[in-house]
Amino acid sequence: MNTELYLDANATSPVLPAAIDAAMTAMMACFGNPSSSHACGLRAKALLDATRASARRVLGAASGRVMFTSGATEGIQTAVLSALCAVRERRRRGEACGDLLLYGATEHKAVPESLAHWNRLLGTDLELRVLPVDGDGRHRLDVLRELAPRAAFVCTMAANNETGVVSDLDGIARVLEATASPALWMVDCVQALGKLALGLDATRIDYAPFSGHKLYAPKGIGLLYVREGAPYTPLMCGGGQEAGQRSGTENMGGIAALGAVLGALEAGDTFRSPTQLRAYRDRLAVALRDAFPGLVFNAPLEGALPTTLNFSVPGMSSKELLDLFDAAGVRVSAGSACSAAKAAPSYVLDAMGVPLERSASAVRLSFGPLADDAFIDAACARILHCGRALLQARPEARLQQLESNGASGWLLFDDEGRHCIAIDPPAAQAPRIAADLRARACFLLACFDTSHGAGGADILAQLLDTAPGWPGGAQQVATAKGVLDAIALGQDVLAKDGDAFLLGRPENGVLALDAVRFVFGAAPGDPKLDAALCCHRIGEPAVSRPGAEALPDEGIDLDATSAAAYLASHPDALLIDVRELPEHAAAAAQLRGRSAHNVPLSQLAGQASHWLREPRPLVFVCRSGNRSARAARLLRRLGHAQAWHVAGGLALAN
Repeated sequence: MNTELYLDANATSPVLPAAIDAAMTAMMACFGNPSSSHACGLRAKALLDATRASARRVLGAASGRVMFTSGATEGIQTAVLSALCAVRERRRRGEACGDLLLYGATEHKAVPESLAHWNRLLGTDLELRVLPVDGDGRHRLDVLRELAPRAAFVCTMAANNETGVVSDLDGIARVLEATASPALWMVDCVQALGKLALGLDATRIDYAPFSGHKLYAPKGIGLLYVREGAPYTPLMCGGGQEAGQRSGTENMGGIAALGAVLGALEAGDTFRSPTQLRAYRDRLAVALRDAFPGLVFNAPLEGALPTTLNFSVPGMSSKELLDLFDAAGVRVSAGSACSAAKAAPSYVLDAMGVPLERSASAVRLSFGPLADDAFIDAACARILHCGRALLQARPEARLQQLESNGASGWLLFDDEGRHCIAIDPPAAQAPRIAADLRARACFLLACFDTSHGAGGADILAQLLDTAPGWPGGAQQVATAKGVLDAIALGQDVLAKDGDAFLLGRPENGVLALDAVRFVFGAAPGDPKLDAALCCHRIGEPAVSRPGAEALPDEGIDLDATSAAAYLASHPDALLIDVRELPEHAAAAAQLRGRSAHNVPLSQLAGQASHWLREPRPLVFVCRSGNRSARAARLLRRLGHAQAWHVAGGLALAN
């Protein structure tokens, strides 16, 4: 999996080679300021005018303003400012102009945040109102019909960046006309360029922002269309560039690059046709269904861009899927790149009424119109590889940690992996746990919560037709604390001591306290249990050791070069890949030729007790450095002095 397959084109795109060449020419041979009157400036002005003329032809905008911006966010800000200044002036003249700022529920966050910002600064005090969408992601025209007479400004998008759903712009225009709405109308056209037919002159659209980097131009260049006669207020004033519409010396490198992309669109010999793109999308959809049985697409394909797929896999979170794809060298995302880092379920899917469990597991796969047969072949093969890796990666550890929203649950297995005890299983993961145990033919001996109201045990027990709760009185084991109720788990027993649950291996029918390896639930409160690892339901770290002196975690970061040098100079050191089993199965981890042992973070607690008994240097690694840092900090807090991690992870290491 040495090659990277980029399937996140809705976030950004590589730059077209012809665009790179055009930008280099503009910066070296045609570097003049287009406002200068000498020959060098005139050549730059000719390039600027030629690019604008090409943009007009591509957008179908022979009339109106077409100006260069830094990107769609600036275009949106300018449109909102222009519309709200016009509304304020109409009010001053006593004209009817509406009292609502209406925006689609699935709009990019730049739209409602810009509306709120300028509404406050300009003092227009208009009411922001969300225009809902239906289950297919399209705007509710019946609601628009009710609100349009009151709307001062309507903001929709041509196609959604997360789902690819194409808006019914003709239907919106008909409603605005039929209701004689006074509203100005902005359409975010960022995802439309190169994928949808545009004829802006023939529409009612007042403002249409575009961004170059979504279609093979560099970041930092965009366009804003303003319909002829639509009100306009410059966002930036000063030097009078762009005929006074947008001051600031023009980004000639970006404009030249965008001109090359627009020229390729006009020529029609560079990008794939919509028919070809739909065929590619359908092939990817088949591969996804084959790789992940039960997969659900979150938007109808027939109503979406031919380059976008948004899907969920039941029982898997978005992060787990992203990590799996990333390990296989497939770059996808969980939604908008501008908000994916917030790790929240998609507000776009929520607005469509997609159930939370699906929204929380959604992944967006998107490709650009430069894709070819070989690329799609490789992508389908890699997707199928991810599916196989997921099937092959069955946990073999005897203790597995389950994390959900800051809480931890635990699965305890016998040596053969045929019997299991579930403690505090997260409710959200119960269906997946049940499916996994069935696939492994593993029998659930007991399933209980250590805290009242946790709830996951009841759900899991019901799914596996098992009685929830501690099966009191079934077995007993002798300990220094007296005879305790217990459950046999292979050669081990799990004994109940009040609100604490002790896991250890008895000898001659007696569980000595120094033989207890793990404590679940309440803290043990007995110095004889100081060597045991306490597994908590809530908090960080999820594992602690009462008798250990926690070591500071400063200095745990090693860059890839330092880590490789340390491993080379310490033959007894272990390189530990803490990515989950499917990720490791998709592509084994190496650091400068050194292979890593795979101990997933979810299984680290079980292995930690061994490393503490037989300490040796440990260097942890993962995809980005986040999980490996957690692993190194955990070992330091448990008293292991020689634990480090590779900062930046595999993404920056090789």
